[in-house]
Amino acid sequence: MGHGYDQGWDLIVVGAGSAGAPLAARSVARGKRVLLLEAGPDHRSAQLPEVWRLPNPLRALGDPAATGALLQPGLLARRTGEQPARPYMQGRGVGGGSTVNGQIAIRPPLADFEDWAREGCAGWSPREVLPYFARLEDDREFGGAPGHGRGGPIPVRRTPRARWGAVDRALYEAALAAGYGWAPDVNAPGATGISPYPISADDGGRVTTNDGYLEPLRENPLLTLVCDAVVDRVLLSGHRATGVRYLADGVVREALADRVVLSAGAVHSPAILQRSGIGPAGRLRALGIAATVDLPVGEGLQDHPLSAIGLPLAAPWAAAPEDRYTNVCVRYAGGGPGAGPNDMMFVACNQNVLALATADTRAGAGAFLVWLNQVFSRGEVLLTSADPLAQPLLEQRMLSDGRDRERLRAGVRALLELARAGNVTALTDGRFDEVNAELLAVVDDDRALDGHLLRTVTDGQHLTSSCRMGDPAHPATVVDPGCRVLGTEGLYVVDASVLPSCPRSNTNLVTIMAGELMADRLE
Repeated sequence: MGHGYDQGWDLIVVGAGSAGAPLAARSVARGKRVLLLEAGPDHRSAQLPEVWRLPNPLRALGDPAATGALLQPGLLARRTGEQPARPYMQGRGVGGGSTVNGQIAIRPPLADFEDWAREGCAGWSPREVLPYFARLEDDREFGGAPGHGRGGPIPVRRTPRARWGAVDRALYEAALAAGYGWAPDVNAPGATGISPYPISADDGGRVTTNDGYLEPLRENPLLTLVCDAVVDRVLLSGHRATGVRYLADGVVREALADRVVLSAGAVHSPAILQRSGIGPAGRLRALGIAATVDLPVGEGLQDHPLSAIGLPLAAPWAAAPEDRYTNVCVRYAGGGPGAGPNDMMFVACNQNVLALATADTRAGAGAFLVWLNQVFSRGEVLLTSADPLAQPLLEQRMLSDGRDRERLRAGVRALLELARAGNVTALTDGRFDEVNAELLAVVDDDRALDGHLLRTVTDGQHLTSSCRMGDPAHPATVVDPGCRVLGTEGLYVVDASVLPSCPRSNTNLVTIMAGELMADRLE
């Protein structure tokens, strides 16, 4: 295996996904020389398989040729202590998760950022993050409203009600009748209740961070993009980051820079730090890694736990293969212990895109989902080897906090009431009790329902918080509010791993916002 050296750069960004692409692009626009390293393949906008542009991710997930290059191989997660480790789907390649996700473009409620500020994340208050949400978007319906934007790299639009699926309409009608209010713009400050999903798509379908940020800069000499480049570790001189060591085309290379930013996501940013000797000292020593900085890297992992109620749709109501799989959500306050506004969410699935969440994956299968928007349980990213090609193990430990179990129990019961509404049952083929038999057998018994949820709960594929940002004096903090890794110089993490907690929203937009914000602050 050969060894090579690259020239020095102003900035090395590791990961060309939802945070790394905007951070690199905005840094280049500021005149910085940027090396952008991506572990997955390069797929130019014109080369992305068309199946990934479609409104229904099930089409791509059912196509091995489409998924093979773009999903992380070999990554396993144990959702709860009652479940075996199973594959965890995660995007790889330019655009990262924005290339394979559900295209949902929801912002967290402002209450999340108020919480972050109280926890010591100076510079991340609602007033300070709103301009970056506005800068990233081109909102086709609400771009002129306060706090919104037009002309940004990521288009945001909503499916007109006339094109909603049968399950979308059913959830809307049942929730409205049950007293949940209507909020046409889910991203408006204070919005709660029933909303159409905004999506990151234009008339041609999905728009990724590669499309919006990197493609316009492909010929810019200040940007060098190297794909299929697996970063082993950060190079340190004492405690100062001087560059990275990576593997590309069978050659081990070293690249030097004034600053290094890890934007490899909530799995691989902590893995790179740990291989670099930055992490829990005892764990690192057990893997033969000398500990340079003892920090709780990998700890604090969160995701949105979710449960499904299957809707076996009668033939007239089954979605067509190319239909949008979801267009409606309901955010509400569950009122459970310690929870805030919009801590819960219901989701309509015209086709059950999270097929692993229900036994009924036959044609015509729809679903209502409920998930915890605000999460208290925390897990861990466990490095399994010092080999950079070995995947970590995700111990998610979902529902390990009793507050989460209590609120999810209540959410399942509330969702079941909606699923039994007359307008919903009219869509089904008579097999509702059969499809949901295991849930129905335990739904009235707290302990039995907890057991069912621990055995069956899955995740929203919204991993966060494995390199938590916060007050440097707090023992759980890995990066300070400037995203600098504690105990080091010139080393930063900017991606979903730094979020202090899993936001009360899908994670793509807030991750892009973090890349935008930190591009301005890395002066």
